[in-house]
Amino acid sequence: MQRLFYILFLLIFSFVCFAYGEVPLTRPDLSQPTKIAPAYFGPNALPVPDMLDGEMHDKIYMEIAGDYFYGFRKDQTADVFAKLVFPLFTRRVNLSVWMPVVEWYANTSESLQAQRLPDSVAIHGKEYGDVYVTTDILLLEQERMAVDWVLRTGIKTASGGSFEKARYFDNPGYFFDTSFARSIFFKSNFFKEIRFAASAGFLCWQTDNGRQNDAVMYGLQVKLNTSLLSVSETFGGYTGWESDGDMPMTLKTRLAFHLGDFEPFACYQYGLRDYPYHQLRIGLAYRLSWAPIKMYDAVKK
Repeated sequence: MQRLFYILFLLIFSFVCFAYGEVPLTRPDLSQPTKIAPAYFGPNALPVPDMLDGEMHDKIYMEIAGDYFYGFRKDQTADVFAKLVFPLFTRRVNLSVWMPVVEWYANTSESLQAQRLPDSVAIHGKEYGDVYVTTDILLLEQERMAVDWVLRTGIKTASGGSFEKARYFDNPGYFFDTSFARSIFFKSNFFKEIRFAASAGFLCWQTDNGRQNDAVMYGLQVKLNTSLLSVSETFGGYTGWESDGDMPMTLKTRLAFHLGDFEPFACYQYGLRDYPYHQLRIGLAYRLSWAPIKMYDAVKK
């Protein structure tokens, strides 16, 4: 009962945080698109969220990485990315926090024109990113006739700035999605499993005064796990209702090596639509040997 209370509290807290965003003072004009969309902003403004594949963490999971984005308009961005996943009382509930901590960018004349910015805007700059907070809940585990089923609800803060330079929306947002996954296991010392996952959800972000964009999220993933490494391919995106730069679609490849509690990894992401960037990420993940769940069990006893 106590665990259920904490789950409900986190869900309610997530939506209350968004509800206390800016209150519109004027009626929105729905006849024109706002262009507050990923196609017109920097790569960290509102990227496609990494989809869940049904796997949960029973240990604290930390990730630090560096990103390099090369835009289709020859603009460039580099950032430091950090992520923390904390199991709450049970491995069935994870609290996840991530953000691009700081980014450095260099625009071009072509990218400034696409983002509707005057030539007087600084081409080079630095900015801090938005914070994302999600609650991930495992509703069902894979059995003979069942799949792994995870529900996620999250918020995006408005901590990122430089709206006038088309780096971040400087507006709050929220999303929730669900994913289903199933593994096929191999009887081999090297090949462990191949895993298939699919997700669907809803994403919303505030645009101009009194207006918001609603989008349908989707994703498909296949992942091969071996005793040495794992490799995955993910197709995902979301589709907004304005239909002007708000329908990003991406393809991401991830390679990770299993070295005990450490996991060096590399990712490459390509924007298929409304996300005009190549992304290369190189990072290191670490799972703490100390598990909070054991501490909770010890306290209960």
